[in-house]
Amino acid sequence: MGLALALQLASQRLRVGLVAHDQPRPGDVRAYALNPASRDQLAALRVWPQGDAATPVHAMEVHGDDGGELRFDAAGTGRDALAWIVDVPALEHQLAQAVSYQSLIDRIPAADAEQAKALAASAPLTVICEGRDSFSRERLGVAVERHAYGQHAIAARLSCEKPHGHVARQWFDGGEILALLPLAGNSVALVWSVADAHHAELMALNTESFVERLHAACRGALGTLTLTSERAAWPLTLGQARHWVGPRWALAGDAAHTLHPLAGQGLNVGLADVAELARVLQARQGQDYWRELGDVKLLRRYERARKADVAAMTGLTDGLQRLFVQAPRGWQVLRNAGMNVFEHSGPLKQWVARQAMGL
Repeated sequence: MGLALALQLASQRLRVGLVAHDQPRPGDVRAYALNPASRDQLAALRVWPQGDAATPVHAMEVHGDDGGELRFDAAGTGRDALAWIVDVPALEHQLAQAVSYQSLIDRIPAADAEQAKALAASAPLTVICEGRDSFSRERLGVAVERHAYGQHAIAARLSCEKPHGHVARQWFDGGEILALLPLAGNSVALVWSVADAHHAELMALNTESFVERLHAACRGALGTLTLTSERAAWPLTLGQARHWVGPRWALAGDAAHTLHPLAGQGLNVGLADVAELARVLQARQGQDYWRELGDVKLLRRYERARKADVAAMTGLTDGLQRLFVQAPRGWQVLRNAGMNVFEHSGPLKQWVARQAMGL
């Protein structure tokens, strides 16, 4: 996120001091689901991963826990894919390479605390993109409203017996959500949101037992599965900073907001922050040419615009998670019936699909 913002601002001829860690995460098994708006944004910055690092999603299947079914197709949207599943290390490498070639970006190692502190003290604007546990946000005294879902996400890579057909598949079951996202060849990325107690049990299983549980959870949709990576896990929370801007500072990405991963919109929302902040700062060159980059009135335009969009996405993801975690039979019947009604809703379904695509 921070790398993308640095590149976006440098493309507007702004001088950027980037404080970032130099070392990538070893063995990172995460994958991003990026919508067409994010793809266009990254392509404009010339950092879109090439080859097998970005796999198009032509359709998405969503399965409820009592017969509910939804299917979204790229056909009819005007785009060749609903989304792309992007390898995280590959995208981070592309971004880092682009930053290294950009003369307007001065990269400062995060380990050099004194230089980073001096930069923040002299910069007209500091944008904090450190993630949900941001130390810099904490030092500013910005309160964060949090809700712990009592769940962990488990991520891994697998190869599958049956072709995935460039279809993203998702299963809701008792409040837990399993997603298998298509990757190059016949591989998939796993994102499995499970209750904390179930997470501890699954992570303790040996490879064979874990794959057996996974095969049962996805109803054997892709045949025999083979784990090809280590498993990673992290706790899931809903969070939003009380304030996103102040004199000479702004928050973006997970430092400002965190969502449940069930809709795969985390990085898309963060990149939309990048685009909006860059737009607001560039518009300053017009009638607001006299305002400083860190002018609070200027920055609040960014905050207002993004809070509205994030609130809509938060309402969707949080509402779905809370709906499917309800155990009584009446709730189960209601949510699955609702899925089937929505499947045949025509224009409404198309509108929701385009919203998720960032169109």
